[in-house]
Amino acid sequence: MSSVNASIAELRGVTKRFGATTAVDGVDLSIAAGEFLSILGPSGCGKTTMLRMLAGFVMPDEGSILLAGDDVTRVPPYRRDVNTVFQSFALFQHRDVAGNVAFGLERRKVPRPEVARRVADALRLVHLEDRARAKPSELSGGQQQRVALARALVNMPTVLLLDEPLGALDLKLRRAMQAELKTIHKEVGLTFVFVTHDQEEAMAMSDRIVVMHAGRVQQIGRPVDVYHHPANEFVAGFVGTTNLLPGEVRGDDVLVAGTWRLPRPGGAFAAGQQVTVSIRPEQLLLESALDDGCLRARATVTDVIFLGPVTHLGLHLGGDVRLVATVPADGGTALRAGDVVEVGWRRDAGLVLAGA
Repeated sequence: MSSVNASIAELRGVTKRFGATTAVDGVDLSIAAGEFLSILGPSGCGKTTMLRMLAGFVMPDEGSILLAGDDVTRVPPYRRDVNTVFQSFALFQHRDVAGNVAFGLERRKVPRPEVARRVADALRLVHLEDRARAKPSELSGGQQQRVALARALVNMPTVLLLDEPLGALDLKLRRAMQAELKTIHKEVGLTFVFVTHDQEEAMAMSDRIVVMHAGRVQQIGRPVDVYHHPANEFVAGFVGTTNLLPGEVRGDDVLVAGTWRLPRPGGAFAAGQQVTVSIRPEQLLLESALDDGCLRARATVTDVIFLGPVTHLGLHLGGDVRLVATVPADGGTALRAGDVVEVGWRRDAGLVLAGA
């Protein structure tokens, strides 16, 4: 997003319990008008419960929910200006594509000429204008998901909620739909709130990401910031792939995995404190790529996985210290399990973290 827009939806101190389990624990969240916000986290972290509270399907035990400045905490779903797209397409099999998309407008008694115009516009948006008279059973999974999306978009809601809508699609189709969703978002200018457990999906599509764990928000930020500057060990380990190494603050430096010494970071790190150091696989360097500014160690290659443009390497430094490195394909394909190599990283690459 080029600028910070006014808040269109807010959760203020929202908590939801199911019996003895606290699914969402005191969450504060402000969603900007027109942004694509993804709520990311593992199964059971509370992300879908948050979405269902925004939709009105679940009422919070504590806190309040605002939509366009109005308190909608106890307002039922049908009176909230939101629409939800689910992983299950939930299409009416007896209606054709146009009939499915028109359903919400017809229930609201929108005049027929306007229904026809808006349905045609929505189908053009999802590239299904030539399938308006087809039945859902005649469509592929990706096409059915587009119908579900058009049905939600045709109402032009204040907020469009998407609950893992691409989870049922195969990888190639899911990636194509990610790009299509992002394009549609830019074209219609609505606020999208997208729930997913797929880190790459969230990073590829979002203006901002909310990382959830155990019912609490761990970090909110732009994908690039969450990836390069994770707030804690959980975020570092969950968003993308990283090597998490034990460290100890000692005087002016940090001893990492008993091998490397990093300059002691600023902030609230005390001498003797046990910390975790995150180093991304692509930040690890081998042999000739190392220079005088790099930390170095000898490691044994345990795995070599060729992935086209890059190669993933498993490396063992001894004891319990194992690393994963991602190097250009031509820099790793000549290696074999059992080879001994020099591995290292630049001093400014490692990120010292407190625990989650």
